[in-house]
Amino acid sequence: MQKINVTRSSMPDLEEYIEEIKDIWDTRWLTNMGGKHNALQDKLASYLSAPHISLFTNGHLALEAVLAAMDLKGEVITTPFTFASTTQAIVRNGLTPVFCDIDPKTYTMDPNKIEPLITADTCAIVPVHVYGSVCDVTAIEAIAEKHHLKVIYDAAHTFGVRVGARGIASFGDASMFSFHATKVFHTIEGGCVAYHDEALTQKLRIQKNFGMQDAEHYPEVAGNAKMNEFQAAMGLCNLRHVDAEIQKRKTAVHRYMERLSDVPGITLWQEQPGVTHNYAYFPVLFDKEVFGKSRDEVSDLLATQDIFARKYFYPITSAFSCYDGKFPIAKTPIAEAVSKQVLTLPLYADLSAEDVDRICDVILNLGRR
Repeated sequence: MQKINVTRSSMPDLEEYIEEIKDIWDTRWLTNMGGKHNALQDKLASYLSAPHISLFTNGHLALEAVLAAMDLKGEVITTPFTFASTTQAIVRNGLTPVFCDIDPKTYTMDPNKIEPLITADTCAIVPVHVYGSVCDVTAIEAIAEKHHLKVIYDAAHTFGVRVGARGIASFGDASMFSFHATKVFHTIEGGCVAYHDEALTQKLRIQKNFGMQDAEHYPEVAGNAKMNEFQAAMGLCNLRHVDAEIQKRKTAVHRYMERLSDVPGITLWQEQPGVTHNYAYFPVLFDKEVFGKSRDEVSDLLATQDIFARKYFYPITSAFSCYDGKFPIAKTPIAEAVSKQVLTLPLYADLSAEDVDRICDVILNLGRR
Protein backbone atom coordinates (compact mmCIF):
# COMPACT_ATOMS: atom_id res chain seq x y z
CA MET A 1 0.00 0.00 0.00
CA GLN A 2 1.48 3.34 -1.07
CA LYS A 3 2.13 5.88 1.67
CA ILE A 4 0.23 9.18 1.38
CA ASN A 5 1.93 12.02 3.23
CA VAL A 6 0.19 15.20 4.29
CA THR A 7 2.14 17.14 1.67
CA ARG A 8 4.57 16.62 -1.18
CA SER A 9 6.78 19.26 -2.75
CA SER A 10 6.12 20.35 -6.31
CA MET A 11 9.22 20.11 -8.48
CA PRO A 12 10.13 21.27 -11.98
CA ASP A 13 11.61 18.79 -14.41
CA LEU A 14 15.22 18.06 -13.50
CA GLU A 15 16.37 19.25 -16.93
CA GLU A 16 14.60 22.59 -16.43
CA TYR A 17 16.35 23.21 -13.12
CA ILE A 18 19.74 22.17 -14.52
CA GLU A 19 19.28 24.60 -17.41
CA GLU A 20 18.34 27.36 -14.95
CA ILE A 21 21.46 26.91 -12.81
CA LYS A 22 23.99 26.42 -15.62
CA ASP A 23 25.09 30.04 -15.77
CA ILE A 24 25.81 30.03 -12.03
CA TRP A 25 28.89 27.96 -12.95
CA ASP A 26 29.93 30.80 -15.27
CA THR A 27 29.33 33.68 -12.86
CA ARG A 28 30.39 31.84 -9.68
CA TRP A 29 27.97 34.23 -7.92
CA LEU A 30 26.26 31.92 -5.45
CA THR A 31 24.64 34.33 -2.99
CA ASN A 32 24.58 38.01 -1.88
CA MET A 33 21.70 39.18 -4.09
CA GLY A 34 22.92 37.84 -7.44
CA GLY A 35 21.26 37.73 -10.85
CA LYS A 36 18.85 34.88 -10.07
CA HIS A 37 17.83 36.57 -6.83
CA ASN A 38 17.12 39.86 -8.59
CA ALA A 39 15.24 38.21 -11.46
CA LEU A 40 12.99 36.30 -9.06
CA GLN A 41 12.39 39.41 -6.99
CA ASP A 42 11.17 41.31 -10.06
CA LYS A 43 8.97 38.46 -11.29
CA LEU A 44 7.39 37.96 -7.86
CA ALA A 45 6.60 41.66 -7.52
CA SER A 46 4.65 41.39 -10.77
CA TYR A 47 2.97 38.07 -9.94
CA LEU A 48 1.92 39.15 -6.45
CA SER A 49 0.92 42.68 -7.55
CA ALA A 50 3.22 43.99 -4.83
CA PRO A 51 4.69 47.51 -4.86
CA HIS A 52 7.99 46.23 -3.43
CA ILE A 53 9.47 42.79 -2.66
CA SER A 54 12.46 41.79 -0.53
CA LEU A 55 13.58 38.16 -0.67
CA PHE A 56 14.79 36.17 2.35
CA THR A 57 16.25 32.74 3.02
CA ASN A 58 13.01 31.75 4.80
CA GLY A 59 9.66 33.21 5.75
CA HIS A 60 10.33 33.28 9.47
CA LEU A 61 13.39 35.51 9.14
CA ALA A 62 11.43 37.67 6.70
CA LEU A 63 8.78 38.26 9.38
CA GLU A 64 11.39 38.95 12.04
CA ALA A 65 13.10 41.40 9.71
CA VAL A 66 10.04 43.43 8.80
CA LEU A 67 9.00 43.75 12.44
CA ALA A 68 12.51 44.96 13.26
CA ALA A 69 12.68 47.28 10.23
CA MET A 70 9.48 49.02 11.35
CA ASP A 71 11.11 49.66 14.73
CA LEU A 72 8.03 48.53 16.62
CA LYS A 73 7.81 48.73 20.40
CA GLY A 74 5.17 47.47 22.82
CA GLU A 75 2.21 45.18 22.19
CA VAL A 76 1.15 43.43 19.00
CA ILE A 77 -2.35 42.03 18.56
CA THR A 78 -2.16 38.66 16.84
CA THR A 79 -3.75 35.21 16.75
CA PRO A 80 -2.79 32.06 18.64
CA PHE A 81 -4.21 29.92 15.83
CA THR A 82 -1.10 29.90 13.67
CA PHE A 83 2.20 28.16 13.19
CA ALA A 84 4.90 28.78 15.82
CA SER A 85 6.77 31.19 13.55
CA THR A 86 4.26 34.04 13.87
CA THR A 87 4.37 34.27 17.64
CA GLN A 88 8.06 33.47 17.92
CA ALA A 89 8.97 36.28 15.51
CA ILE A 90 6.98 38.74 17.60
CA VAL A 91 8.55 37.64 20.88
CA ARG A 92 12.09 37.49 19.44
CA ASN A 93 11.70 41.16 18.49
CA GLY A 94 11.05 42.07 22.12
CA LEU A 95 7.36 42.65 21.47
CA THR A 96 4.47 41.37 23.57
CA PRO A 97 1.83 39.30 21.75
CA VAL A 98 -1.76 40.00 22.74
CA PHE A 99 -3.95 37.17 21.50
CA CYS A 100 -7.23 37.75 19.71
CA ASP A 101 -9.71 34.93 19.19
CA ILE A 102 -10.69 33.69 15.74
CA ASP A 103 -13.73 33.58 13.52
CA PRO A 104 -15.21 30.04 13.73
CA LYS A 105 -15.82 29.87 9.95
CA THR A 106 -12.59 31.23 8.44
CA TYR A 107 -10.28 30.48 11.42
CA THR A 108 -8.72 33.92 10.90
CA MET A 109 -8.61 36.73 13.45
CA ASP A 110 -12.09 37.94 14.44
CA PRO A 111 -12.05 41.71 13.77
CA ASN A 112 -14.95 42.23 16.19
CA LYS A 113 -12.63 41.23 19.03
CA ILE A 114 -9.64 43.42 18.15
CA GLU A 115 -10.58 46.84 19.52
CA PRO A 116 -11.16 45.73 23.14
CA LEU A 117 -7.54 44.51 23.13
CA ILE A 118 -6.05 47.83 22.03
CA THR A 119 -4.15 49.75 24.71
CA ALA A 120 -1.79 52.71 24.82
CA ASP A 121 1.04 50.21 24.24
CA THR A 122 -0.41 48.66 21.07
CA CYS A 123 1.80 49.34 18.06
CA ALA A 124 0.63 46.86 15.42
CA ILE A 125 -1.71 44.09 14.34
CA VAL A 126 -0.25 40.85 12.94
CA PRO A 127 -3.16 38.85 11.49
CA VAL A 128 -2.68 35.50 9.75
CA HIS A 129 -4.35 34.35 6.54
CA VAL A 130 -4.99 30.75 7.58
CA TYR A 131 -5.08 27.72 5.23
CA GLY A 132 -5.37 30.10 2.28
CA SER A 133 -8.45 31.78 3.75
CA VAL A 134 -8.27 35.57 3.84
CA CYS A 135 -8.68 37.72 6.94
CA ASP A 136 -11.38 40.40 6.97
CA VAL A 137 -8.92 42.87 5.43
CA THR A 138 -11.46 45.69 5.15
CA ALA A 139 -12.40 45.61 8.84
CA ILE A 140 -8.78 45.27 9.97
CA GLU A 141 -7.71 48.20 7.77
CA ALA A 142 -10.45 50.40 9.27
CA ILE A 143 -9.40 49.53 12.83
CA ALA A 144 -5.73 50.14 12.05
CA GLU A 145 -6.43 53.54 10.50
CA LYS A 146 -8.65 54.57 13.40
CA HIS A 147 -5.99 53.73 15.98
CA HIS A 148 -2.88 54.53 13.89
CA LEU A 149 -1.52 50.98 13.97
CA LYS A 150 0.72 49.13 11.55
CA VAL A 151 -0.66 45.98 9.92
CA ILE A 152 1.77 43.20 9.00
CA TYR A 153 0.08 40.13 7.56
CA ASP A 154 1.46 36.65 7.95
CA ALA A 155 0.56 35.54 4.43
CA ALA A 156 2.58 32.32 4.49
CA HIS A 157 -0.48 30.34 3.32
CA THR A 158 -1.80 32.74 0.67
CA PHE A 159 0.70 32.91 -2.18
CA GLY A 160 -1.15 34.03 -5.31
CA VAL A 161 -4.49 34.56 -3.59
CA ARG A 162 -6.57 37.48 -4.81
CA VAL A 163 -9.49 39.38 -3.28
CA GLY A 164 -11.51 40.58 -6.20
CA ALA A 165 -8.93 42.12 -8.52
CA ARG A 166 -6.41 42.84 -5.74
CA GLY A 167 -3.47 40.64 -4.94
CA ILE A 168 -3.26 39.61 -1.30
CA ALA A 169 0.17 41.28 -1.06
CA SER A 170 -1.40 44.71 -1.53
CA PHE A 171 -3.16 44.74 1.84
CA GLY A 172 -1.71 46.14 5.06
CA ASP A 173 1.62 47.86 5.45
CA ALA A 174 3.47 44.63 4.67
CA SER A 175 2.92 40.91 4.15
CA MET A 176 5.27 38.01 4.75
CA PHE A 177 5.18 35.02 2.40
CA SER A 178 6.82 31.66 3.04
CA PHE A 179 8.44 29.74 0.19
CA HIS A 180 9.13 26.62 2.23
CA ALA A 181 9.32 23.34 0.31
CA THR A 182 5.81 22.34 1.40
CA LYS A 183 4.10 25.53 0.24
CA VAL A 184 2.09 26.10 -2.95
CA PHE A 185 5.10 27.96 -4.36
CA HIS A 186 8.56 27.24 -3.02
CA THR A 187 12.25 28.03 -3.38
CA ILE A 188 13.25 24.95 -1.33
CA GLU A 189 13.52 27.25 1.69
CA GLY A 190 12.70 30.90 1.27
CA GLY A 191 10.34 33.77 1.82
CA CYS A 192 9.75 37.42 1.14
CA VAL A 193 8.29 40.63 2.48
CA ALA A 194 5.90 42.57 0.24
CA TYR A 195 5.50 46.20 1.32
CA HIS A 196 4.36 49.68 0.30
CA ASP A 197 6.82 52.11 1.90
CA GLU A 198 9.95 52.36 -0.25
CA ALA A 199 11.87 53.51 2.84
CA LEU A 200 11.73 49.90 4.03
CA THR A 201 13.86 48.71 1.10
CA GLN A 202 17.19 49.70 2.60
CA LYS A 203 16.08 48.81 6.13
CA LEU A 204 15.16 45.27 5.08
CA ARG A 205 18.42 44.89 3.17
CA ILE A 206 20.30 45.88 6.33
CA GLN A 207 18.27 43.43 8.41
CA LYS A 208 19.12 40.47 6.17
CA ASN A 209 22.79 41.36 5.71
CA PHE A 210 24.36 41.46 9.19
CA GLY A 211 23.16 45.01 9.88
CA MET A 212 25.49 46.29 7.16
CA GLN A 213 24.69 49.51 5.30
CA ASP A 214 27.92 49.35 3.32
CA ALA A 215 31.38 47.88 3.78
CA GLU A 216 32.24 50.28 6.59
CA HIS A 217 28.93 51.10 8.29
CA TYR A 218 26.77 48.83 10.50
CA PRO A 219 23.83 50.85 11.87
CA GLU A 220 21.87 47.80 13.13
CA VAL A 221 22.44 44.56 15.00
CA ALA A 222 21.11 41.94 12.58
CA GLY A 223 21.71 38.50 11.13
CA ASN A 224 22.13 36.79 7.79
CA ALA A 225 18.91 36.00 5.93
CA LYS A 226 19.84 36.32 2.26
CA MET A 227 18.33 34.01 -0.35
CA ASN A 228 21.01 32.22 -2.36
CA GLU A 229 21.11 31.71 -6.12
CA PHE A 230 20.12 28.03 -6.06
CA GLN A 231 17.00 28.86 -4.06
CA ALA A 232 16.14 31.66 -6.46
CA ALA A 233 16.69 29.36 -9.46
CA MET A 234 14.21 26.87 -8.02
CA GLY A 235 11.77 29.74 -7.56
CA LEU A 236 12.16 30.89 -11.16
CA CYS A 237 11.38 27.35 -12.34
CA ASN A 238 8.42 26.82 -10.02
CA LEU A 239 6.89 30.20 -10.80
CA ARG A 240 6.42 29.09 -14.41
CA HIS A 241 4.20 26.22 -13.27
CA VAL A 242 2.50 27.50 -10.13
CA ASP A 243 -0.84 28.38 -11.77
CA ALA A 244 -1.16 24.87 -13.17
CA GLU A 245 -0.17 23.42 -9.80
CA ILE A 246 -2.90 25.43 -8.08
CA GLN A 247 -5.49 24.10 -10.51
CA LYS A 248 -4.45 20.53 -9.67
CA ARG A 249 -4.80 21.30 -5.96
CA LYS A 250 -8.25 22.78 -6.61
CA THR A 251 -9.33 19.55 -8.31
CA ALA A 252 -8.25 17.52 -5.27
CA VAL A 253 -10.04 19.88 -2.87
CA HIS A 254 -13.27 19.70 -4.84
CA ARG A 255 -13.05 15.90 -4.81
CA TYR A 256 -12.75 15.99 -1.01
CA MET A 257 -15.78 18.26 -0.88
CA GLU A 258 -17.82 15.91 -3.06
CA ARG A 259 -17.05 12.95 -0.83
CA LEU A 260 -17.18 14.52 2.64
CA SER A 261 -19.86 17.21 2.37
CA ASP A 262 -22.96 16.79 4.50
CA VAL A 263 -21.39 14.15 6.74
CA PRO A 264 -22.72 14.71 10.28
CA GLY A 265 -19.95 15.74 12.65
CA ILE A 266 -17.54 16.85 9.92
CA THR A 267 -16.95 20.54 9.13
CA LEU A 268 -15.08 21.26 5.90
CA TRP A 269 -13.05 24.27 4.82
CA GLN A 270 -15.11 26.54 2.58
CA GLU A 271 -14.21 28.84 -0.29
CA GLN A 272 -14.81 32.55 0.33
CA PRO A 273 -16.97 34.61 -2.05
CA GLY A 274 -14.92 36.94 -4.23
CA VAL A 275 -11.63 35.26 -3.34
CA THR A 276 -9.40 33.47 -5.85
CA HIS A 277 -7.94 30.72 -3.66
CA ASN A 278 -4.67 28.81 -3.90
CA TYR A 279 -5.96 25.63 -2.17
CA ALA A 280 -2.99 25.53 0.17
CA TYR A 281 -4.53 23.20 2.78
CA PHE A 282 -7.68 21.21 3.40
CA PRO A 283 -8.61 21.42 7.09
CA VAL A 284 -11.43 19.29 8.47
CA LEU A 285 -13.01 19.54 11.93
CA PHE A 286 -14.23 16.37 13.64
CA ASP A 287 -16.90 16.59 16.33
CA LYS A 288 -16.65 13.35 18.30
CA GLU A 289 -20.11 13.68 19.81
CA VAL A 290 -21.68 13.67 16.34
CA PHE A 291 -19.18 11.89 14.07
CA GLY A 292 -18.36 9.22 16.64
CA LYS A 293 -14.58 9.58 16.47
CA SER A 294 -12.32 12.34 17.74
CA ARG A 295 -9.74 14.15 15.62
CA ASP A 296 -6.97 12.19 17.33
CA GLU A 297 -8.72 8.87 16.69
CA VAL A 298 -9.20 9.72 13.02
CA SER A 299 -5.55 10.74 12.69
CA ASP A 300 -4.33 7.53 14.34
CA LEU A 301 -6.58 5.30 12.27
CA LEU A 302 -5.55 7.00 9.02
CA ALA A 303 -1.93 6.37 9.99
CA THR A 304 -2.63 2.64 10.26
CA GLN A 305 -3.53 2.81 6.57
CA ASP A 306 -0.30 4.69 5.70
CA ILE A 307 -2.20 7.96 5.36
CA PHE A 308 -0.59 10.79 7.29
CA ALA A 309 -2.64 13.85 8.14
CA ARG A 310 -1.54 16.71 10.43
CA LYS A 311 -2.93 18.36 13.56
CA TYR A 312 -2.38 21.83 12.18
CA PHE A 313 -2.52 23.97 14.28
CA TYR A 314 -2.21 22.19 17.61
CA PRO A 315 -1.53 23.35 20.22
CA ILE A 316 -2.35 27.03 19.84
CA THR A 317 0.80 29.10 20.24
CA SER A 318 -0.31 30.79 23.45
CA ALA A 319 -0.24 27.34 25.09
CA PHE A 320 3.40 26.62 24.18
CA SER A 321 5.47 25.46 27.14
CA CYS A 322 8.16 28.05 26.36
CA TYR A 323 5.74 30.78 27.47
CA ASP A 324 5.19 29.06 30.83
CA GLY A 325 1.48 29.89 31.14
CA LYS A 326 1.98 33.60 30.53
CA PHE A 327 -0.93 33.78 28.08
CA PRO A 328 -4.26 32.39 29.38
CA ILE A 329 -5.80 30.18 26.70
CA ALA A 330 -9.25 30.78 28.21
CA LYS A 331 -9.22 34.19 26.53
CA THR A 332 -9.32 32.57 23.08
CA PRO A 333 -11.86 29.74 23.50
CA ILE A 334 -12.73 29.37 19.81
CA ALA A 335 -9.10 29.01 18.78
CA GLU A 336 -8.58 26.45 21.53
CA ALA A 337 -11.67 24.46 20.54
CA VAL A 338 -10.81 24.43 16.83
CA SER A 339 -7.23 23.35 17.56
CA LYS A 340 -8.56 20.23 19.29
CA GLN A 341 -10.80 19.25 16.38
CA VAL A 342 -8.86 20.21 13.26
CA LEU A 343 -6.99 17.83 10.99
CA THR A 344 -5.45 18.88 7.68
CA LEU A 345 -5.85 16.08 5.19
CA PRO A 346 -3.20 15.25 2.57
CA LEU A 347 -3.12 17.83 -0.21
CA TYR A 348 -0.64 18.45 -3.00
CA ALA A 349 -0.72 18.97 -6.74
CA ASP A 350 0.02 15.34 -7.62
CA LEU A 351 -2.58 13.88 -5.26
CA SER A 352 -4.77 11.73 -7.48
CA ALA A 353 -8.55 11.36 -7.34
CA GLU A 354 -7.95 7.72 -6.42
CA ASP A 355 -5.85 8.74 -3.44
CA VAL A 356 -8.47 11.26 -2.31
CA ASP A 357 -11.09 8.52 -2.55
CA ARG A 358 -8.91 6.16 -0.53
CA ILE A 359 -8.57 8.77 2.22
CA CYS A 360 -12.29 9.56 2.19
CA ASP A 361 -13.26 5.89 2.25
CA VAL A 362 -11.25 5.38 5.46
CA ILE A 363 -12.87 8.42 7.09
CA LEU A 364 -16.40 7.52 6.02
CA ASN A 365 -15.99 3.96 7.24
CA LEU A 366 -14.84 5.28 10.62
CA GLY A 367 -17.98 7.35 10.91
CA ARG A 368 -20.12 4.24 10.46
CA ARG A 369 -18.50 2.28 13.29
